[in-house]
Order: sequence, then structure tokens, then C-alpha cells
Amino acid sequence: MPKMKTNRAAAKRFKTTGTGKIMRNKAYKSHILTKKSQKRKRNLRKSTVLDATNVKNMKKILPYS
Repeated sequence: MPKMKTNRAAAKRFKTTGTGKIMRNKAYKSHILTKKSQKRKRNLRKSTVLDATNVKNMKKILPYS
């Protein structure tokens, strides 16, 4: 049986925790930052756990993570 290929774009954007949860970075932190408050920008820095509805698809494209 051949090896499965990992989606490299996804591998660069998502990390797996020790317990198997998938972490992602938050959106809306790249430009037009002047109108966003410091608190909002600070909270966008933190990574968060991927929503349960997307986990099945992400496990499929990240088979070895």
C-alpha cells in the first residue's frame, strides 16, 4: 500500500497538540489594523482549537500529524 500524501498548505497552517486536537491561527490580523482595538488585536494573536465540524476533513488531509 502506498503512503498517503499530506496536504502541505494545511500542514503549514495547522498544528496538532499532544492530545490530538488541531490548533489554528485566527483570521483578520493581516491588514486594516488601525480601526481595530488593541484588545481585539491582542486576542487575535492566540491560536485556538479547530471547531469540531471541521476536524474530520482536517484529519483526512493531515494523515500523519
